[in-house]
Amino acid sequence: MRCRAAVVCLTVLLLLVGGCKPQPATLILASTTSTADTGLLDVINAAFEEEYPQYRVKTIAVGTGEALKMGERKEADVVLVHARAAEDVFVAAGYGFDRRDVMYNDFVLVGPPTDPAGTRGLAPRAALAAIAGEATFVSRGDRSGTHQKELALWAEAGVSPAGAWYLETGQGMGSTLLIASEKQAYTLADRGTFLATANLDLVVLVEKYAALLNFYGVIQVTGAADAAGAEAYCDFITSPQGQAIINEFGVDRYGQPLFFPNAR
Repeated sequence: MRCRAAVVCLTVLLLLVGGCKPQPATLILASTTSTADTGLLDVINAAFEEEYPQYRVKTIAVGTGEALKMGERKEADVVLVHARAAEDVFVAAGYGFDRRDVMYNDFVLVGPPTDPAGTRGLAPRAALAAIAGEATFVSRGDRSGTHQKELALWAEAGVSPAGAWYLETGQGMGSTLLIASEKQAYTLADRGTFLATANLDLVVLVEKYAALLNFYGVIQVTGAADAAGAEAYCDFITSPQGQAIINEFGVDRYGQPLFFPNAR
C-alpha cells in the first residue's frame, strides 16, 4: 500500500511539474497580405519558432498602412511592410526603430489577355494613361504599400483616377486580383501574389521597370510588449538563415523565387 501511495504521489508531482512548464510567448507580427498570401511567412515563422522555441508568432496580415497604424497603437511587436516613405515617417515619429532591409520583388501591371487598352510593353506611366477612362482598373484602395505605389504611378502619369472605370476593393491583393480577373480589368500587383494566386484569367502586361521595384523592411515597434522577441525576429529574418529561406522560397513551385533577399 505504501508503495502504491508513493507511486500515486510521484505521478501527481510529475503532472504538476509538467503543468507548470512555461508556455511560449506570443509575438505579434503585423505584415502585408503579400507576405502572407504567398505563404512566405508560414515558412519563415516556422523556422524562427524552431530557432527560438520560447516564442510563437501571431501574424496579422493587413495593408502596410494598417500595419503601421497597429505599430503606432502598440498592437504589434514588429512590422514587416513595403512602403519606404511611410516607414521612414513611422520611424522619425518615434513609433519604431532599427528599420532593416529584408527583401524585394517587383510590381507588375496585369490585365485581360486581350489587353483592350493596348498596354502591353508600354512604360508604366504610358500604360496607365492608356487605361484611364478607356478600360476598367481595379485598385486595392486600402493605403497598402501596393496602393501607395499605384497612386504614385498615377501621379507620374498625370492622371487623377476616378469615375466608373476605377473600382476600389478595400481588400487585400489576392482578393483584388480575383475581382480584376472576374471583371476582365487591369490592376497593379506584386509579382509574388500574382504567381501564387490560382485560376486568374490575367496576364502580365507591364514589368521589369525600375519604377516597379518593391522593397520590404522590418521595424521593431517602440515600447513593444515583447521587445526581446521583436529584436530576435528582426535578427532572424535578416540573418543568413532567414535570407536563405527567402532566396529559396517559391523556386520549387514557380521556377523562380518570389522574393529576393537584400539584408545588409
